[in-house]
Amino acid sequence: MGQEITHTYFSKRDFLRYQQRLEDETTHLIQSLAKQQQLANTNTNALMIGAELEVCLLDQNALPLCDNVAFLEALKSPLAELELAQFNLELNTTPQYLKGGAFSAYYYELQQLWQQAQVVAKQRQAQLAMIGILPTLEDKHLSINNMSARTRYRVLNQEVLHLRQGKPIYLNIEGRENLSVVHKDVMLEAATTSLQIHLQVPLSHAVAYYNAAIALSAPMLALTANSPYLFGRALWEETRIPLFEQAVSLGSQDAIFGPIKRVTLGESYLHHSVTECFIENQAHYPVLLPEHFSEEVAELSHLQLHNGTIWRWNRPLVSRDEQGFYHIRLEHRVVPAGPSLVDIIANSVFFYGVLEALVQQKSVIAQQLPFYAAKNNFYLAAKKGLKSRLLWLDGKEIASRVLLKQLVFMAREGLQYLHIDDADIDKYLDIITSRIETGQTGSVWQRKYIKKYGHNMQDMLQSYLRHQEGGLAVHEWPIE
Repeated sequence: MGQEITHTYFSKRDFLRYQQRLEDETTHLIQSLAKQQQLANTNTNALMIGAELEVCLLDQNALPLCDNVAFLEALKSPLAELELAQFNLELNTTPQYLKGGAFSAYYYELQQLWQQAQVVAKQRQAQLAMIGILPTLEDKHLSINNMSARTRYRVLNQEVLHLRQGKPIYLNIEGRENLSVVHKDVMLEAATTSLQIHLQVPLSHAVAYYNAAIALSAPMLALTANSPYLFGRALWEETRIPLFEQAVSLGSQDAIFGPIKRVTLGESYLHHSVTECFIENQAHYPVLLPEHFSEEVAELSHLQLHNGTIWRWNRPLVSRDEQGFYHIRLEHRVVPAGPSLVDIIANSVFFYGVLEALVQQKSVIAQQLPFYAAKNNFYLAAKKGLKSRLLWLDGKEIASRVLLKQLVFMAREGLQYLHIDDADIDKYLDIITSRIETGQTGSVWQRKYIKKYGHNMQDMLQSYLRHQEGGLAVHEWPIE
């Protein structure tokens, strides 16, 4: 959940003061994490999981419904929050330790929240969708008038356009078809909805987890693609990737760092410490929201707010507990929302399992898979999904479906190392295996439907929603 701000106008002095506070907090974090690692404090070593699920509000015709404030007031859940557009909202899970029956608990909590939200939706003649990009979305829905009423969003839009010197945002995606759009604000970002998978990692292994997550990003995209259409055009298997990257492009350069991309996989792996990301944030990314917080430096309020305006596909988050220790969470932002609740849990189980296996194998990812290769994999997987061919740790190119089958075995090893209940391992990895074998991701299902019934996005989305509520994993969905 993003920090809110109270001011709508900022002077040059505000930006200078914020930059100084950001520098002070970054220095404090570097020094504090170094001390914590020396202490080897066990409080910072426990693996904990959580998630944020972005969902869409729809009317009875499967079109975006701008009603999130009233909807959340009716839902009355502390786990639900506004998102950028009035037709989006965010559902959160509570953190829990990654052991034993963690995934059964994860599913139960998310299912209960989803069912509560569905009750409210029915009362309000609305529908809820878990999907990467709404197939029925049109450019007119992404109007600034449909932005959620939070000061943070308005000022973010204002500052992005200021840094672009008033130039509009040019969206250009070449896929199965081509799409070119000129947009005057950041609302294009609202077209993307994701499952953000969180993992609190030990400080001593934060670099290993972060680098492994980067390498794993491409296989995760191939496995989970669920965004093949935007504004009626057939584009990439996971069109969220180019859409989000271009939606908040500043179109400027840093003399040292090069092109400034607020949405990025990055330009390198970590070398020695997770603080490298925060140093990069402070040194190279212009401040967008220079709100002044009165809290002491140790609270890292300015650092956290600034980090929230840099959307790395694998983003490190930092928080402070009551004892004053800092915790690092890895936020894996690659995966689209949906298609079903069991798919969401299965995707998470697979990610956690493979990630743990890579770390336990002490794989030196940077030596086995050069960063440029991981980045190339990322965009290939986003474009072609399960039909992509990826370079892997042995230096050989491999079909993504063959690679994913191998990674399922690694996931099992990682989950067993974590002492996850065998029943959960079998249940969710079986779903992943079946998806790989059938080749039916959410994107593939959507394309099949359109191929069979023609280019009717509303009918396709209504069918999608019926299957979503049916509870089956996407590999079991028929084309009605």
